[in-house]
Amino acid sequence: MYIFPDEIKKSYESLKVPMIVMGPSASGDYEPLAISDGFINYYGASREDWYGYYGGRLKEGLFARVHPSERDKLRAISHDFLDKKTEYDVTFRARRDVGYHLIHSIGYWQKMEDGTDLAFIVYHDVQKHEDTLLEISNRYKLFQKDEFYFDSLTSLPNINYVNKNGDSKIQEITARGKIPVVLYLDIDSMQSYNRRYGFEKGDDLLILVANILMEEFTHGIVVRIVSDHFAVIDEYSGEEDIISKIEDINSKIKIRAYGTTTGLNIGVYVGNEGVSYTEALDHAIRANKLVGEDLNKFYRFYTAEDDTLYNHQRYIVENFDKAMEEGWIKVFYQCFLRIESGNGMGFEALARWVDPVYGMVRPDDFIPALDKYHLTHEMDLYMFETVCKEVKIRYDEGLPLLPVSINFSRQDFDYIDVVGELNRIYDEYNIDQYGIDKSYFIIEITEQGLATATDAFYEQLAKIRESGYKLWVDDFGSGYSSLNVFSNFDIDLIKFDMNLLMNMDARNGANKVIIKGMIDIAHKLGIHTLCEGMETEEQRQFLLDAGCELGQGYFYHIPESLDTILDRLHKNIPIPKWESKNERIEREKSWR
Repeated sequence: MYIFPDEIKKSYESLKVPMIVMGPSASGDYEPLAISDGFINYYGASREDWYGYYGGRLKEGLFARVHPSERDKLRAISHDFLDKKTEYDVTFRARRDVGYHLIHSIGYWQKMEDGTDLAFIVYHDVQKHEDTLLEISNRYKLFQKDEFYFDSLTSLPNINYVNKNGDSKIQEITARGKIPVVLYLDIDSMQSYNRRYGFEKGDDLLILVANILMEEFTHGIVVRIVSDHFAVIDEYSGEEDIISKIEDINSKIKIRAYGTTTGLNIGVYVGNEGVSYTEALDHAIRANKLVGEDLNKFYRFYTAEDDTLYNHQRYIVENFDKAMEEGWIKVFYQCFLRIESGNGMGFEALARWVDPVYGMVRPDDFIPALDKYHLTHEMDLYMFETVCKEVKIRYDEGLPLLPVSINFSRQDFDYIDVVGELNRIYDEYNIDQYGIDKSYFIIEITEQGLATATDAFYEQLAKIRESGYKLWVDDFGSGYSSLNVFSNFDIDLIKFDMNLLMNMDARNGANKVIIKGMIDIAHKLGIHTLCEGMETEEQRQFLLDAGCELGQGYFYHIPESLDTILDRLHKNIPIPKWESKNERIEREKSWR
């Protein structure tokens, strides 16, 4: 459990702003580490009561005064914030004095010097301040541009301002017979930018984004919602014009920003006469959350289907922990074919979610949801640990212990010490006892991930190989290809994207020339090659002639669970021919 120095704790406790600092307890739950005077004044009871009775009072006491219609929603959002470190920026009604007041609460995470993550949660009584400002405004006939309505860093209006004036702006647009449009924007990978360049440069980027948005939307309302999230309310002038504007915005940000940034993710909602600001913003947020990971597609227009997609993503995120605990997420193995010998050389571990409600959930559905909510590191470690668990089963059943590759996202390296976690799990399952070492495990990183790599990411990749694991580059040639991959990284193998092979006869066989050329370059640099999407004998023969060492695809093996493989084994149903350990050792000698 983290403990504040007395002087710092007292300074937090003396704050007049309602604030509570939460940290992990020995039980794995979260408990209060510092509670401000403002919090005590707001909620009542003594500080000792709040510290002493966390299990009962704080856990539910925080929700006791919340309006009944909003209590369950706030409880779910708060638990997600603490358990999954999701965003926390919420407005709700809570009982004060004789009635309900509008409360705005913002939570953020701070990593302390020992690596502990602490949650800081601040509460603002919006109605109290708004009533006071209204009284002053009425008394002096002034409109005051203060921090309650304006963001001090960017000088943009803030969430309080748009909550008060958003509906008026939309009504003004519709009164002129025009259509309102609402955009919700956030800076892609802002945490990585801050880590790489520092918070001062991060603030400069926020100011730059604010200024560029103001340049483009001169007649609209541009708002800083919270952190790196912005919103725009403006008159809709057609899809082509909106796309042109947001492409200009993204281009200007990338050009003017310090260092490297991938720009914005943008959700767009085109409204109608009866739409409210909160409804329009909610739709724009949903579109924003569904923006794909393709760096060339950074915006999305809201459609009615987005509600279904968004709810599906919420189901994935809210049930992710349970899916791992209950074993709904399974490892399916797809074998790599050693093209020259025709034998299986190793497996790729693929995640498959077999849901009790929805049945088989496609990776294309659940992986983007986990990525969007920064949970891929938990998935990837779960996959690595499951593979380690199943080594014993394969060993006991007498199956050859072939190498296994596990996919890791570039995002993982921002949240965990990947090599440290790999070593911890490897040691926990005593893998050495089965006669294999760390080179049995292959870590795959997509070329798209390498395209946005930082210096710290380079260092962690180097540690993977230094620790004894193999490092492969996945999806090479999927649209992000750069020959820098060959010179900037020490890697063991490159996997060519399946689309290169599937379209190898297009444009007079251009892809054949590309594949052959890349194979030659890789081999001259001591890098091995594998091609995905091998589904025909013609493709296998081409790869053999081109000198590609490994192939992967339905021609040789479809993904299947270990249970399926064992079931066939026990029923004496033929299974693919796999290399023995001795055969692999001999083949490896010719690879070096």
